Amino acid sequence: MKKSIIFLYGIVAYLVFLIAFLYAIGFVGNIFVPKSINSGSETNLISSIFINVILLSVFALQHSIMARPMFKKWLTTIISQAMERSTYILLSSLALILIFWQWQPITTIVWEVESKIAFAVLTGIFFLGWLIVLLSTFMINHLELFGLAQIFDNLKNRQTLNPKFQTNYLYKLVRHPIMLGFLIAFWATPLMTMGHLLFSVITTIYIFIAVKYLEEKDLRKAIGEKYETYQNEVPMFIPFTKIKK
Repeated sequence: MKKSIIFLYGIVAYLVFLIAFLYAIGFVGNIFVPKSINSGSETNLISSIFINVILLSVFALQHSIMARPMFKKWLTTIISQAMERSTYILLSSLALILIFWQWQPITTIVWEVESKIAFAVLTGIFFLGWLIVLLSTFMINHLELFGLAQIFDNLKNRQTLNPKFQTNYLYKLVRHPIMLGFLIAFWATPLMTMGHLLFSVITTIYIFIAVKYLEEKDLRKAIGEKYETYQNEVPMFIPFTKIKK
């Protein structure tokens, strides 16, 4: 019964993530969804900036703290190890949903593309960014990354192996193609408002700090010399650049 509950919990967590991921595309791109980054009534500028910064900070803190090995070790003293990744995914998704729900639009236009060709190109790049994010998860281990492998193994009384260090496909060009995909998707827009710009600037700063000073530190510690060699050979975000670390 306990294993079945953990399995269902993991499936629900994944479905919540899937909904949040798909909604994020519409939210950032101002398409398909009832509330996007530019929709809604504007309120006081200072209040809007404050609320939006708090929302993004909640996501950043949750995302970073729960990803640290020490926190994971502590969390698994409270819940089953098979649930740890699903819990991380679920809370990350809920933090995203909170952003979608409470985001305060600031619709002052920074730039707006009028050319139909430029509009189509930027829209295509926007969707390419999201495609890079999705495909990159399958280039390592999508099931493990989103907690599904763990709940399947737990249901079948199998020990989940530690994830292997892989550098497939896009990972041969940049060390963090998932983050690169997000950066492309956040910045490639034919209509950049102040609210969207605030979102893009803060998430870009967060991605850089979290990857360079937190995630890569953990990876060097976990993988060792093999990852340090990878750092020296493959750029962090920008393909074919000479600066690696």
